[in-house]
Amino acid sequence: TQAVGEILGFINGARTLEQLAEFGCFWWAPWGTEAKCKKRGLATGDLGPGSYGAAFHDFPTSEGKPHNQFKDIIEQIKEKPHLRTHFITPWIPQYMARGKGKQQKVVVCPCHGWIHLRVLNGKLTLHMFQRSGDVPVGVPANMIQYAALLLAIAQVTGFEPYEYVHTISDAHIYVDQISRVKEMLKREDRVFPTMTLKNKHQDIFQYRHTDFELSDYDPHPGIWDFPVAI
Repeated sequence: TQAVGEILGFINGARTLEQLAEFGCFWWAPWGTEAKCKKRGLATGDLGPGSYGAAFHDFPTSEGKPHNQFKDIIEQIKEKPHLRTHFITPWIPQYMARGKGKQQKVVVCPCHGWIHLRVLNGKLTLHMFQRSGDVPVGVPANMIQYAALLLAIAQVTGFEPYEYVHTISDAHIYVDQISRVKEMLKREDRVFPTMTLKNKHQDIFQYRHTDFELSDYDPHPGIWDFPVAI
């Protein structure tokens, strides 16, 4: 629920803890503290102008008018599906720079969200490139949310959802996660569940986590004490 709520919040421009909570995502609280935000010159609870929501929904332009990436890409796919330029980025370079005289303007630099969409033979593929991935904790959530995003984009553009591809540049396991990862590796594989759209919309920005449904979900008992880097 939180994974899907997070990505839907981001494409709608959510960049504060309060805004993300409206989409059912609450796990950003440790990164939105007064101390974390103050370090980047931000108000408490503000993830920053370089965060996912700001990049996806309000990307700064030289003309001064914010650019809504998902709105334009969906229109482009509908009008010119054959193009190889259906690409979205979470990265606003000027807000990521650090060093002498520079101030990073985001609490956490985007780790995922470089999206390339392709329409081939009437079928839609979503390839998500990930800069950095916490494999046992963050990556499973990323897989869920971008698979959900593929279903939603396919629905609003009228194409069949075909394939979700996930590439990670820096895939890592933290030292304090190793014992729990070993426990996971002892478990037998189980078949992935099926995700479907319970409710269908024609506007990508109308989707909420309650519009998605999992079936055939048979997980092992949760390992709830996985440490996360903050």
